[in-house]
Amino acid sequence: MSSFAKKAVLAAALGSSAFASNAAPVGSSDQQKPTVVLVHGAFADGSAWSKVIPLLQAQGLQVVSVQNPLTSLADDVTATRRALDRQTGPVVLVGHSWGGVVITEAGLHERVKSLVYVAAFAPSEGQSVADLSKDYPPPSGFAHIVADKEGFLMLSLEGVSQHLAQDLPAAETQLMTVTQGPVRGKNFEEKVSDAAWKTKPSWYIVSEEDRMIQPELQKAMAQKISAHVVTLAAGHTPQLSQPAEVAKVILAATADISK
Repeated sequence: MSSFAKKAVLAAALGSSAFASNAAPVGSSDQQKPTVVLVHGAFADGSAWSKVIPLLQAQGLQVVSVQNPLTSLADDVTATRRALDRQTGPVVLVGHSWGGVVITEAGLHERVKSLVYVAAFAPSEGQSVADLSKDYPPPSGFAHIVADKEGFLMLSLEGVSQHLAQDLPAAETQLMTVTQGPVRGKNFEEKVSDAAWKTKPSWYIVSEEDRMIQPELQKAMAQKISAHVVTLAAGHTPQLSQPAEVAKVILAATADISK
């Protein structure tokens, strides 16, 4: 082993030891508090929850925002499960938009006690986004999706500012356009293998002014999964336009598992 390699191994070992010595012991009160794990959707990244996170933390909750690669359903589920594996107490798993598909499958994890869908897809076992959407007219935002040569999709500035988040200021939608995560188009054809909402209590936030997922489809999915439903006069990103209202729903789900 080279001198450099030996140093790298030693540094890794020392880092692991330091982490272990500073970590709270399993079973401590902090680790037993409910954790909220947030899963973003397509055309976004983990910062999509930036306004909700401090509201939850102010209530003493631990919060994790997953960074989905958006390269496949399996990849996104793996990223979410990795975050769930790090938790030691009960989890409220929250998904926005495409993130709803991810939490539907990843929510089978033993740590997950409840699910919150925020203007999100809630497929049944064997269903894809394409299957869910086929009986509804395409939302207006779909006309502003741009595909690259490898089949990854992004929204134009007009798509973000007028359809994804039409109820946000221009400065915010410009930033969202720049930081959006390209999503593999084939993701929307991939089917979930199971549905966690069958066995976990669920909440659903319907966005009445949504231009990316038809509101009627949202209502139908919420009814199908027997969710506690909250309806907001919001566009597709209520976690940014009405973060306090979204936080209230997440807190309600957290309170429910604490009973």
